[in-house]
Amino acid sequence: MPKATVDRRPPPLFRQGLTPLSKLLLLSALSVLLMVVDTRLQLGAPVRAAVATALTPLQWLALAPIRALQAGSGYLGSLQAAQQEATAARTELTRQVQRAAQVEHLGQENRELRALLGMRERLTVRARGAEALYDSADPYTRKLVIDRGEAQGIKPGSPVMDGYGVLGQVTRVYPLVSEVTLLTDRDQAIPVLNTRTGQRSVAYGQPRQGLLELRFIAASADLEVGDLLTTSGVDGIYPPGLPVAHIHSITHQGDGGYARVLGQPMAHPEHSLQLLVLEPLTDKPLRSPEGSKR
Repeated sequence: MPKATVDRRPPPLFRQGLTPLSKLLLLSALSVLLMVVDTRLQLGAPVRAAVATALTPLQWLALAPIRALQAGSGYLGSLQAAQQEATAARTELTRQVQRAAQVEHLGQENRELRALLGMRERLTVRARGAEALYDSADPYTRKLVIDRGEAQGIKPGSPVMDGYGVLGQVTRVYPLVSEVTLLTDRDQAIPVLNTRTGQRSVAYGQPRQGLLELRFIAASADLEVGDLLTTSGVDGIYPPGLPVAHIHSITHQGDGGYARVLGQPMAHPEHSLQLLVLEPLTDKPLRSPEGSKR
């Protein structure tokens, strides 16, 4: 019969170890004990400081991508905001420029209307208001088109004025628009009177210079720069006394006995939009001698 042997195995409690619940309770109690000791004696402060110092570079490296992403997002947001502000500023600037242009246009139109009103009060013939639409496409003539035609009673030969002086003469009439030939056109001529001396002459258009020329003027004639020339009325088309030009220059031509006299028109065809179309004294338009020979 075999001999009985002594069982040297540890008790079941030590073989199996602590249960999970026991481990939890034990660790919880240990944690509470350590927190109380640390609070009372500050034993963990050096350890925490050392750990924090050791982990600072790692924290910086870990946060670097986040900081870079935030910086990039901030830059893009700032760039977008700057672009929006620049767009808004350009829009506002354009609006201000348009408003200033409108104010300038209204001011110019107001000045023209006042000048026309003053001119109309001095007229002794009927006059109709008109507006300049555009210049003629022919580069060899000085003409413009107005927004009044046969339907509004415009007749060929009608004098046309702005608020400063005689502009030209209606040479073609269409149903709704009319063509005005300016005084500076090479085919235009207008009888004028020097208001200072009473001397009569004829002014011819000089399209290249935009001036009027008084031809066949004696060198001894009593003329001065600045003299006012008005319509004489002898042609039966232009009423007398309408301002035409100021004498711009007087040049004596050698021994020929004549002087070349140029006049600066008082009308402003390049700027005037509001015009007056006068009733012609006769239905026959005035033409220059050169134009009548063609």
